[in-house]
Amino acid sequence: MVNHTREELKTMQAWPLEKKIEVTLDLISEWYQYYDGKVFVSFSGGKDSTVLLDLVRRVCADIPAVFVDTGVEYPEIRDFVKTVSNVEWLKPKLSFKEIVDIYGYPVISKEVSNVIDGARKGQKYRIKRLNGELLDKNGNISIFNCPQYKFLLDAPFKISDKCCYHIKKSPIYSYERRTGRKSIIGTMASESLLRLQKWLQYGCNAYDSQHPTSKPLSVWTEQDVLRYLRMTGIPYSPIYGDII
Repeated sequence: MVNHTREELKTMQAWPLEKKIEVTLDLISEWYQYYDGKVFVSFSGGKDSTVLLDLVRRVCADIPAVFVDTGVEYPEIRDFVKTVSNVEWLKPKLSFKEIVDIYGYPVISKEVSNVIDGARKGQKYRIKRLNGELLDKNGNISIFNCPQYKFLLDAPFKISDKCCYHIKKSPIYSYERRTGRKSIIGTMASESLLRLQKWLQYGCNAYDSQHPTSKPLSVWTEQDVLRYLRMTGIPYSPIYGDII
């Protein structure tokens, strides 16, 4: 277990892009070697995973990518994915509509949906977060409180974070069991408190987590991704428009 600090993250996020690329390539290479090449890229067709795939295939051009066809992607994303080589398409067992009917809608974010769902079930930890009462280990108000979303408790529909698991994670986990490969994904620590927490705990290459995953773009920022696309000129989905 790594146990990074927020200060370390800020320092790494301030690195020049060239250093981030170098470190990211090293992380991918370490992951690839640790699992004897039995790895893959979770590829959404978005700009972040497009940059990730380019970096991964600079380490080894034969690493496969996996795209989960959820049925809710923009047509431009689907069309772009079709132009990328060595991509296996997966489908979830349930459609988005079926998942929403059974479990409820994902609202705001997975994290917020999870809190709302748990609070509705009477879970004290999540109720405290919605009331703004949760304290951290030092006795201070926790950064994971989210009282601004308490109004969603009264929403006249089901809310749940189960959608992401059933529509995206479950097909990926099935692929991992079938192939024995370990995933490389393009998430960044800056995207949510949950992703920040995971990075603080495990770092970029989470060998010791319950579900080992490499997240070599963790210390990147949105601007880094855009600069990389602009700098390299690699193709990306036209849905993002021109990078200026």
